[in-house]
Amino acid sequence: MPSFPSGRTSKITIGLGVLSLLTACASNGGPPSGNGGSQGVTDTSIKVAGLLTKTSSIGYSTAEAELGAKARFERANAGGGVNGRKIEFLGAENDSMDPATGLAATRRLVEKDGVFAIVPVSAPSFSGMEYLEQRKTPWFGWITNPAQCGLSTAFGYNGCLTPKPGVKLAPWWGEQITAELGGKDKSVWLQGTDTTSSKAGTEAIRQTFSDTGFKITGVANTVPAGAPPQDWLPYVNKVKAASGGGWPDIVASIMSGVKHNNGFYAALKKAGFKGMITDATSYDPKVLADPQSVAALEGVYVGLQVAAFESRSPEVELMKQDLRRTGGQDIVFSQQMAIGYWSADVFLKVLEKTGEDVTRESFLKASDGFSYENAGFGRIAYPRNKTLSSGCGTLVQIVGGGFRVAQELKCVDPVE
Repeated sequence: MPSFPSGRTSKITIGLGVLSLLTACASNGGPPSGNGGSQGVTDTSIKVAGLLTKTSSIGYSTAEAELGAKARFERANAGGGVNGRKIEFLGAENDSMDPATGLAATRRLVEKDGVFAIVPVSAPSFSGMEYLEQRKTPWFGWITNPAQCGLSTAFGYNGCLTPKPGVKLAPWWGEQITAELGGKDKSVWLQGTDTTSSKAGTEAIRQTFSDTGFKITGVANTVPAGAPPQDWLPYVNKVKAASGGGWPDIVASIMSGVKHNNGFYAALKKAGFKGMITDATSYDPKVLADPQSVAALEGVYVGLQVAAFESRSPEVELMKQDLRRTGGQDIVFSQQMAIGYWSADVFLKVLEKTGEDVTRESFLKASDGFSYENAGFGRIAYPRNKTLSSGCGTLVQIVGGGFRVAQELKCVDPVE
């Protein structure tokens, strides 16, 4: 899990920045109620678009989620659409990991482009959720921030990854690591960045590892999110000092961005760390094209909320066929492609349940009591997973410049 965003940068100020923007909207009476619950719907089509972090100052990008959604929509359209309507996919806007940019892009998609829903959303600093809630505009994607949980219009294909305080957590990541290491009597250090979202992410992960039975040696959100430190040694020394001068068994990074993790991991290894390193963002073949990245990431375990492309399940094979059909036979698969694909898939399933009379009201009503299982991402149920994580995840290890499935997709129930 990235440093949420979940989710992940100094620009993730889903605090004062976003609140001031939303307050400004409220002072003007809030956003208009829209031109009807059937906006974006015709007799033959339904208009949707995505909102992604295509570019950012730290190099983090979710741009490939657009291709994943497009591939799934194209298969649906090739089969005649959903209840006689095809999906008109407008592509995805870029929020540049900036709350103000994201809110403006969200408003543009709804008010100018007239979309029915926003699919997919994969943006750590996504700031349009309150606006979409007011407009009753559904959106589907990777929900990684507590502020995105519990909204009537927000649908995470993964549920709510970092629930609000007091809500049950599903310790899937800790359970998968336990299965890989063969026991729970291990110690863990959690490293995040100095952002509100990262602190929320590290706290949620701390709880899930603790619930699994691990000993937490320390939690630090001291790394500057805007740019990686030139000298990682002070941070590495804190990891070692927290274990009484030795090392913890596991170091978990809740930081996003190749530059941050590469620098931290390389410094850990140089200092003599031999334990497990794990994160939720390094499942990216493009990163492994860089020799320095290969060395830094060798042996790292990545927790995914999807089945890995290396899985042999029929559902994953079908996804790969769809992606090749849309992106070309030489396509290099990525985690974000899968996130976009499964977000679109869940949207289509809710749309199918809605029936022929499609309005935002009928769509949201159909989502109440909706449940769905798929070996590609696990399971989902609404409204349950508006406040709870789906509890599903895979553990992949980076070995020899490639990926191997260490633990196949597994779903666990949440605990208090």
